[in-house]
This record gives sequence, structure tokens and C-alpha cells, in this order.
Amino acid sequence: MDGLRVHFEVFVRKIPGAPWTIDLATPDRAQALGHARELMAQGRIAAARVSKETFYEDSREFDSVFILKLGSADTAAKSKPQAETNQPLCVTPQDLYTAHARERVGRLLEDWLGRNNATPFELLHRPDLIEKLEASGTDLQHAIQKISIPEAHARAMSVHEMIRTYQALIERAVDRLMKDHRKGALPNIDKEGFAAAARRLVAEPERSYLLGAGVAASIAPARSWGEKVTRLLDLADAAPADGPGRGLALSTIQQPLAEILETKPGMIDLLGKGDDLGANLAAMTRLSAFKSVERLMKAEASVGKVMPELSDLAKRLAAWLSSEAFQDTRAAIGRRILRELTGPRRLCPGDAAREIDVLRALGMSLTAAAGKLLPLEEVQNAFTVRSRMLVTGDFVEAYLTDEMSALAEVEALVWLAENVIGQANKRQAAGWLKAVITAPRFEREMISGEDNPGARLVQLAGLHRGVGRCGLEEDDFKPLQEKLGDMGGDIEGRSKLTANVARANAPLIQRLTLLLKLAAGESAPAGPATSRARSEALKLFKLDETRAELAAEPEQMRQVRDLIQQAGLAA
Repeated sequence: MDGLRVHFEVFVRKIPGAPWTIDLATPDRAQALGHARELMAQGRIAAARVSKETFYEDSREFDSVFILKLGSADTAAKSKPQAETNQPLCVTPQDLYTAHARERVGRLLEDWLGRNNATPFELLHRPDLIEKLEASGTDLQHAIQKISIPEAHARAMSVHEMIRTYQALIERAVDRLMKDHRKGALPNIDKEGFAAAARRLVAEPERSYLLGAGVAASIAPARSWGEKVTRLLDLADAAPADGPGRGLALSTIQQPLAEILETKPGMIDLLGKGDDLGANLAAMTRLSAFKSVERLMKAEASVGKVMPELSDLAKRLAAWLSSEAFQDTRAAIGRRILRELTGPRRLCPGDAAREIDVLRALGMSLTAAAGKLLPLEEVQNAFTVRSRMLVTGDFVEAYLTDEMSALAEVEALVWLAENVIGQANKRQAAGWLKAVITAPRFEREMISGEDNPGARLVQLAGLHRGVGRCGLEEDDFKPLQEKLGDMGGDIEGRSKLTANVARANAPLIQRLTLLLKLAAGESAPAGPATSRARSEALKLFKLDETRAELAAEPEQMRQVRDLIQQAGLAA
């Protein structure tokens, strides 16, 4: 609508009665609602609410309407505001250069920064970008209003007072940058040399700010995010070899690099646009945990099938990310991966089976890199949230295609149950397994199927073992195993397989081996079938001619001894 600008804000309370703080501002209504629900699902906050903010250009005012409220927002008695909440988040120009403040700047000016192919780091260090933002019209004023409304509410201040406070802060920061630019205080590292500039500035009180201005100016000519990364890595290669200057140089480079890699366009420019979110996350995981993923790929072929190849630039960056000097940048990519994993988007839309394989590979890779890339607890929490999506009715319906046999459905659900984590998710997966295993279709297919009885017993034995290793609670998997065992007993009883093997016209040791495999659960599910096989095997084993043949064949004796132990016949 003409004269109107609309965006949505997500406010959170970490504990009941705490001040509301803004967590997200976005023009996308669905994103705001989904973000609030995800935060509540993760259990990290006590309450969340989403407001629709309408900005009227003619009156320069906002109209706020809450469209979603979640959680317990209030307590019986409100606590008194803390003294520090009487001050805004940033009080000096230097405060705007902290990681938290730059992240906030990036969210508030996301659209403008995207249009100008710039990061918050560059905006705060480049006079030309400051002038361009001030000349853009309402972008800066709109950003100030978006941050001032929730901050004023949290600190019991008027919105106008908070706006004036932020305007004064911004004016001081701009004046400082422009004054330093006019005085020639900002270094030209392309002319002076990056190492020389870092060593010269290391003793300066404003060393990070000054060297940051030099870095921002050096990457300014880049026409793409990939070219910016190349220029930053060139600077990293040119950093001092050791000493305080090296620490200053690399810590300064990390700031714009992390901001580039946390943006979607920046990551696409570096890694390419994958077929889906799963492919993109696999590429990001390989980039940020290169050495761990390379080792894992050698041990697990399934991981290698999921992980895409990296470009030469990405491999060059991966080598730097493996060092402790770029720990913050590595962590930034890790946070991006976790945000996507806990988000609502499917990893592989249209291919549920591949989605499970991708999630498994990501889980193994991030777990292998846990500690160096991300805390293990955060990785597990993210995969618990993602697992919840895999046991929903919509996903399972897409996963179990119409062409599948009942046996294939059970095998697919066993694989699903094995690859989700979280007690509630495991229980939900067990419910899907129970629905298929106890259905008449599966029982009919197994008992009267086209395969011979021996083959069907082997299939049931595999399912019996698979259900047991899925990580389900005993109360969930034991009844399923009993059902599979009863089916196996029915098949064996109708075919009289055990009796036929025991009396077959075949070498005695061969018959004993077959019976022991049935009794041990290798060729039949534990239950009536294995019990009957155990009884027949014991009869054969007690025969004198059996013992004589085994004594003459030491190799067969070892094989039979192992099977006897598996079957529970050892004395």
C-alpha cells in the first residue's frame, strides 16, 4: 500500500517477568511466526510474542499490533527494573563495533546492505558507505525506529527519547569516522602493506578500529562476495608471521569474513547453489569441519556420497578455518548450520529417503567435529528439533511410497527410527513401526508371501535385530520383536522347516550348522521358531557321530562352538 511499510518483530522473555527484548525484525510474516515457535520449542525462553509494525510515511509513526503470544509472560509480582536497563544497549561509538552490535546492525539494515553488497563491518569502517546510507532517505531512520520501540519498552523510556539517544550516538560515530578520514588517519594497507600496518597500529588504543578501516577499504573494490573472500584470504596470507601484530591482523580479518559467511548470498557465492537445503548444509559442514569430515568420509562411504566437492577458493578458506586463528569464523558457520537445522524448511523436498541419508551424514560429521566447531549439546538439541519433523504424518506419508511392499515399509521405518534422536521422537517412530508391523497387510505378506519360508524367516530375523538396535525404549521395541517372533513361529510351523532340516539327506555337520543359525536368531526371529530349532540342534549335537565329526574338523568345531554360544546352548 502507498505510504505504508510493514515489518514483523519477535520479542522474547528469557524468564517470566523479565523485560521483553527484540530477537528478530523481518518483513516476512511466516518467518517471524516460525522463529517464535522454534524458540519456544527449544525451551530457551519463557515467552515470545510477534508484533506487526506498520510505518506511516506521512506521519512518520508506527502502529503496533500483536499477532501471536506464546508462553508464560508474567509473574505474580513484577521485579524492579535493574539499574543497567536505564541505559541503551550502546552508549559510545566504540560500542557499535562489538560483535553483538554489528549483528544487530546487520538485521536492521539487511535489505540496504544486500543492495549495496556490503557487511555491517564495512558500513562501520567506510566513509563512502556512511554517506551513501545517509543519502538513501528513510533506511537509516526506519532502522532507528525499529530498534528504539522495543528498547524503549524494555527500559521504561519514551520512544522519542530512545530515538534521540540513538540518533546522537550514530552522529558521534559518523563524526569520528569522517574526521579520521579527513585527517588521513585511516590506513591504506594496499599501499603500506598489511603486515606493516598491523605492526604499526598494534600499540594504538583504537588499533582494531583503525586496521578495520584499512581492511574495509581494501576489499571495497570487490564486485562479488567471493571476490571479497579472496581479498580477505590474501590479507591473511600477508599478515605478520608472529607477534601481537599477527593476532590483531587475523582477528580483524575474521570480522567481515564471518559476516559474509553468515549471509545466504555470501555462502552461495562461495559454495555455489546446491540442489536443496540439505546439499547446502553438507557443503557448509565440509567447509567448516574440513579435516574431521575428510577423516569420516574415509571411514564411512555414506558420508562421502552426501558431501559435495568444494571449489578451490572454498578449500583455501577451509584450510584457514581449520586453524585456531579463525575460530570465530568457523563458529559463525556452525551457528548458521544449526539455525537452518532448527528451521522449518525441508532438507530435501520431494525426496524423503535422501533427507534421512543427508541428516545422518550431517549428524555424524557435526558430532565428529563437536567441541572444535560447536558444543555437542547444541548439536544434539538441533538434531532433536530436526528429528521431530521426520516423524510427522506428512513426512512419513511422503517417505512410504505407494509402490512399497509391507516389508519395504517396515525396513524403511526401522531406518527412520535408527536415525532420529530424542526420546519423544523415538517413541513416535515406534508408533509408526507398530502401526505397520501389526497391520494385517504385513502379516499376510510375510506368512503367505511369494518368497520361500527360509527367505521370509531371514527377513523377519533382520527386522527383529533392526528393531532392537534403533535405540527405542524397551517398552516400545519388545512387543514389536515378540510380534515378529510369533510370525516367524507361524511360518516355521506351517513349513516344518526345522524338522525338515533335522531329517534332511545332508551331512550331519551341515544340518547342525543350519539349525544353530536358526536357533541363534541369524536365520529366524527370536521366538517359537528359534526355540524349536534349539531343541532339534541339541538333539543332533548330543549324537556320538556328531562329536566324532567335530573332533576331526577343528575349523568346523570353532564355527559350531560360536553358534552354540549365540544360541544359548553353551553349558
